[in-house]
Amino acid sequence: MLKSREFRLAVVAACSLVAAACGRIVPPPTVSSAPPPSEGASEPVARSPRELGLRSGPSIAELSLRQVDAAEALLSFRESCPKLIVRNDASGLTRPGDWKAACAAFATWPYGQAANFFETFFETIQVGDGRAFATGYFEPEIAGSRTHLPGYDTPVYALPSDLVRARAGDAPPLPDGRMPLGRYEESGVFVPYFDRTQIENGALVGKGLELAWVRDPVEFFFLQVQGSGRIRLPDGGLMRIGYAGQNGFAYTGIGAVMRDRGLVGTGPGKYPSTMQGIMRYIRENPVQGRALMRENRSWIFFGEVKGDGPLGALGVPVRPESSIAADPRFVPLGAPVWLDLDRTEANGLWIAQDTGGAIKGANRFDTFWGAGEEARRIAGGMSGRGRAVILVPNGTLARLGAR
Repeated sequence: MLKSREFRLAVVAACSLVAAACGRIVPPPTVSSAPPPSEGASEPVARSPRELGLRSGPSIAELSLRQVDAAEALLSFRESCPKLIVRNDASGLTRPGDWKAACAAFATWPYGQAANFFETFFETIQVGDGRAFATGYFEPEIAGSRTHLPGYDTPVYALPSDLVRARAGDAPPLPDGRMPLGRYEESGVFVPYFDRTQIENGALVGKGLELAWVRDPVEFFFLQVQGSGRIRLPDGGLMRIGYAGQNGFAYTGIGAVMRDRGLVGTGPGKYPSTMQGIMRYIRENPVQGRALMRENRSWIFFGEVKGDGPLGALGVPVRPESSIAADPRFVPLGAPVWLDLDRTEANGLWIAQDTGGAIKGANRFDTFWGAGEEARRIAGGMSGRGRAVILVPNGTLARLGAR
């Protein structure tokens, strides 16, 4: 069997030759994968790309796209096209019709000229100073069971039916104008939903919400941070779970909490400021570690996902080393993004297909690395700085008046 990357490149080649026969590569899973939270920011607070300033970036030819990189990005771009040509772009940079020429051309484009595809249909735009910061996320795999077996004691909950948004007048609106998430008590009073501590202490027991049970609560905490993952069942089978909802509490990055307390960094007694370092601290200090995890009051609910990959916020599968999470206020979801960072493994062409709880601001990205130990290692230690440009359809720069 071909590996994922090899299989996808083969599909690109086949679709180039038999265009009319190629439809969607995978059926859409029923539950989308999570917005993966990461830490950090790279731009001042702004509400739109125009506030930061727009300018033309280098030509596509100057980016010196590698053929394999371009082919991978082309396939992910194709999966985004059905969304691109109909959805409104929250960034205001593009319109649905702008993408139609490139999306229509894919069907007959020769596989061996993937780089030329982007040179033909796109130009680059830089938002603000273009200084980028990128982290990484992956799809964890942890041990679990569909039933409550001895040793599998941490429940994976489905989305509760009593988790709702407040009706107008029952609670103050959020800064973005939406009503907050919570629940209504029997008295009719709207209150916040149960937080992490309350849920761990049994607030949802007896409601029939258990999708599965997992062995390691620490691994499950980090799966919630990633927002989607795979459960390795006792019989060797796999159950993929994806983001279904969240309890309404803001995400708190425990890495930032540890940094503020001087627990991570360099020097004696400090832990590495990576996912691996944070996890080691929790395991070596179980009491303090559990309290630390509970400082993140956010709780993620899951649904079982069918298909060959987790879905991103765009509603299409996120692909290893091709998909990237971005802030949709500054990057059109579905658009190609070029990264040039001090972490060379993350350099190249990506497709913005996901969002993240802490992926906020222009030029802030989260790179997706797939599943497995290597993906875990790279994503857990990813912290790259450099420059970013967005690839937009030809004519966009002139329409926007970019310099």
